[in-house]
Amino acid sequence: MSGYETITIEKQGAVDWLTLNRPESLNAINTRMVTELRDYFGGLYEDDSVRVVVMQGAGRAFCAGLDIKQAGDRVDNPFGGGMGFQGYLAEVYIRMRRCPQPIVSLIQGAACGGGFSFVLASDIRIAGASAKMNAAFIRLGLSACDMGSSYFLPRLVGTSVASELMLTGRFIHADRALATGLVSEVVPDDQLEKAAESYITEMLNASPMGLRLTKEGLNLAIDAAGLEAAMAIENRNQLMCSQTEDVKEGMQAFLEKRSPVYTGR
Repeated sequence: MSGYETITIEKQGAVDWLTLNRPESLNAINTRMVTELRDYFGGLYEDDSVRVVVMQGAGRAFCAGLDIKQAGDRVDNPFGGGMGFQGYLAEVYIRMRRCPQPIVSLIQGAACGGGFSFVLASDIRIAGASAKMNAAFIRLGLSACDMGSSYFLPRLVGTSVASELMLTGRFIHADRALATGLVSEVVPDDQLEKAAESYITEMLNASPMGLRLTKEGLNLAIDAAGLEAAMAIENRNQLMCSQTEDVKEGMQAFLEKRSPVYTGR
């Protein structure tokens, strides 16, 4: 699809800057946004021109979660694999993890409920000083186990902190998010984009295949049956990378003490 209304995509070379663009509602999630995010992240799977995605929110919040004001106004309820809007939105997070490009989230202000899950489904998270995140679902009479939160959160911060956050719905602010390993660093809100630059530069200094297979390998190893299963994935990925022209360039550049010039071959 084209002509996105609730998100914008700014292409800077091999990097896509994705902005949730409903600032008047704190970038709350509506059906149109879900449709557009499903389309965008689904398309990335076959797009070798994009190597890194940076995800952020317009205005003073990252994403306030589901747009409650529009939640009851769905005339054309999506099928969502037989689960309606629930399954329709859930597919966004699956596509975020399935796409081979690393996703960097820049979080300012509120990241609540489904917005919190956008953060959790990312690969690298940088928080602005104003960031505050919570599993808001439980405060609405729902279970806090929603949109992948019960899968992502304990893997990031451990079961104890995840249980606390999910059973209470309380907010975790930037300083504690850093202390628990939920985010990589905390910077002033107006320095978020600048803070992302070093991560982007270093990821783009990796070979295209090496970067993709590292995200894939991490995803698979987290749920691997054991050490041997994880190492089988590593062995397969290294053998694939070792057959490329890029690995020759990477090793030559290392010996010559220069930056590699990768071609994706």
